[in-house]
Amino acid sequence: MILKKKKYIILFGLIIGYFLLNSIRIYNYSFVYSENKSDVAIVLGAGTNDGKLSPVFKERINHSILLYNNGIVNKIILTGGFGKGQKQSDSQTAKYYAIEKGIPEENIIIEEKSKYTTENLEQSKQIMDSLGMKSALIVSDPLHMKRAIKLAENYGIVCKSSPTKTTMYKSTYPKIKQLLYETFYFSLREPISIF
Repeated sequence: MILKKKKYIILFGLIIGYFLLNSIRIYNYSFVYSENKSDVAIVLGAGTNDGKLSPVFKERINHSILLYNNGIVNKIILTGGFGKGQKQSDSQTAKYYAIEKGIPEENIIIEEKSKYTTENLEQSKQIMDSLGMKSALIVSDPLHMKRAIKLAENYGIVCKSSPTKTTMYKSTYPKIKQLLYETFYFSLREPISIF
């Protein structure tokens, strides 16, 4: 009985250690930033409410606008489908905002099928392939980037991380909450990943 209890304690310790390791990896990766010339910026969705962008989503779009205006990307893919009860997709709301900020409509592409990060990227890959795009900068919040890049690579997207320079997760509690969320889902998808 004692031996069995020790095994459970060791197993629990290994699981906690693995989650802690992933938390450190996600945090460290949040500082990886690229402005490599790319065909497109893929902006990962972050929700809207009654046609209004969430502050997090707005910051992501602002960053893609910066990349476009600096000549780093030629096009912007805005992602996000329809939330419950919505008549307008998240990406359509984002498109209107980007146009207001001076981005030509012909250089904005939207996808309206996705609800989650993995779907954002799956749909974006299909768009890239259909338009002959070869490279992308993934735009999201810093702590989201490790998981987002891994998912993008799983879909065969040649990409680099370009997190927002500003984030709405500024105080300690929201940052810790987001880090725990990212650690949980990253760890579930990468159960044997070490590096």
